[in-house]
Amino acid sequence: MNPYGKMKYLIIIRHAKSSWSDLGIDDFNRPLNQRGYRDAPEMGRRLAESPVEINRIITSPANRAQTTAGIIGRAMKIPKSQIDPRNDLYLASSEVILELIRDFDDSWNHVLVIGHNPGMTGLVNQLTGAEIENIPTCGVARIEIDTDNWKSVCQGKCQLLDFDYPKNNPS
Repeated sequence: MNPYGKMKYLIIIRHAKSSWSDLGIDDFNRPLNQRGYRDAPEMGRRLAESPVEINRIITSPANRAQTTAGIIGRAMKIPKSQIDPRNDLYLASSEVILELIRDFDDSWNHVLVIGHNPGMTGLVNQLTGAEIENIPTCGVARIEIDTDNWKSVCQGKCQLLDFDYPKNNPS
């Protein structure tokens, strides 16, 4: 796509399945449930199979998102110092997420973003023209962006390379 400059790659992940068993816990602090603890390492393993060096994991600060980021980060051998919680990502709209992406450091070529629906599904569809109805919990969308700077990320420059989720059994 871009013969002169570097491409950017964005991996969008919806946090793993969270627990609703304790209704006394507020939304921000909800932990992962058993399925979330099963799915996150599996999706991290699948991501680790690709020869991509992630420069940064940007995550919602919510417990379920940060836990997902930690599990996937460990599976991909990404140091904790490269996991960056951003308050703006908590329950963010696709527009807010896109503005956050446009402020990424241009030295990062591969960034993984972990957040919440409906913003994550909306963003993938907005950027790629895909018609994904719903990114399920721990679903992963990999996007290639024909640019060498994050400020110019927009529809028309983005291509959905892959969409994977825990119940999609590739083996």
